[in-house]
Amino acid sequence: MTFSNEPRFVESAAQIMIDSREALVDYMTPLGLHHQMAVGHHYGPGPWVSEGRPDWTSVYYHRADQNGVGFDRTPTGSNAVGQYFEPLRSEYAALERCPEPLLLWFHHVGWDHRLRSGRTLWEELCHAYQRGVDAVRGFETLWASQESAVDAARFWHVSEFLRIQEQEARWWRDACVLYFQTFARRPLPAGYEPAEKSLEELRSLRHYYVPGIQNPFVARTPRARSGTRSETRK
Repeated sequence: MTFSNEPRFVESAAQIMIDSREALVDYMTPLGLHHQMAVGHHYGPGPWVSEGRPDWTSVYYHRADQNGVGFDRTPTGSNAVGQYFEPLRSEYAALERCPEPLLLWFHHVGWDHRLRSGRTLWEELCHAYQRGVDAVRGFETLWASQESAVDAARFWHVSEFLRIQEQEARWWRDACVLYFQTFARRPLPAGYEPAEKSLEELRSLRHYYVPGIQNPFVARTPRARSGTRSETRK
């Protein structure tokens, strides 16, 4: 490996990489709840995004209301499930048979619907978001245990990225759970970690210098005519 061939290090690093995808799924898109990013740049959560082309918005994909959440793609909804061959078509169309990682992609599910874990949908969503955060914290702990196996610069570099990921995992968790709670109108499950910011504070966040966003501090003038110099005003 690039860092070390020491077996204990390789095992730890491989575990972080193997588990990283599911951790991200848990704190960003649990149970098939896709396309919940902020508008324009896709950086950070934005389950409340509703402006613009409908099928580019978050609300189009989650369809949350007081009864439940998820996009009904069964024959009683958009029937997008009809694009699949059997036996997948019937499996995905049946609420009780649909794989839970795809559940909210294919079904609008009631908040109190019981999942295979025994938890309600609302409880399972909260559990998944928290599980994603906890997984990233586990990566931090596992990486910290390998400090002696890596040079200081690269150890610090990865540590910083994991620190950022943990912050952003909490950001996704808090924004999504607090937003969907406005529809579910149910308390957070016992033991769930409370958010540090309110939903209003999270919705008011603005991000600058993100790829895809024009610098908001620079007003660009129209292209200059031939023989003249264009100007930018700060």
